[in-house]
Amino acid sequence: MKQLPIVLAITGASGAPYGVRLLEVLAGAAVPVWLIVSGHGFRLLREECGIGDLDALKAATGGEWGSVRCFTDDDRGALPASGSQRTGGMVICPCSMGTIAAVAGGTSRSLVERAADVTLKERRRLILVPRETPMSLVHLRNLVAVTEAGGTVLPAAPGFYHRPKRVAELVDFVVQRIIDQLSLDITIAARWEG
Repeated sequence: MKQLPIVLAITGASGAPYGVRLLEVLAGAAVPVWLIVSGHGFRLLREECGIGDLDALKAATGGEWGSVRCFTDDDRGALPASGSQRTGGMVICPCSMGTIAAVAGGTSRSLVERAADVTLKERRRLILVPRETPMSLVHLRNLVAVTEAGGTVLPAAPGFYHRPKRVAELVDFVVQRIIDQLSLDITIAARWEG
């Protein structure tokens, strides 16, 4: 059976390395990906990773994008906007609090927001990866609303029991948790051994 695409959105929250690494792992494993990068997402990619455009993102993730299809955030009529297009779920990584608020409110003003709305209404996996800290009561209420609607909030909060020595190991810890939530049989990080 053909593997359904994962919708991956990168928005303007700090934590761009998480999104880059997730894309690298998915593309490297030939998992079909529908990629959406918001305008603020590109700004964070530039500031945090030195990645200025899709070509640079492709190079930073290994250059093998045979399974990756890109969509612009201003095209609310693109494939990820339709519930009739089957997907394996959606990940917003990193996910800004503004995006979380929009998803919680169902505003659908962009392709990222519409795709998330569709993912929820079709009862598919929606995984939001915020990095914001501390969180206000508004943030927490929006996270609860998304969770009540069926989404999964997976904060970019790495563990330390595997005694990481490099930042990349902290990134991989979080990305592994995302991959596990997608039920993909890919292992990139050490697991708890008891």
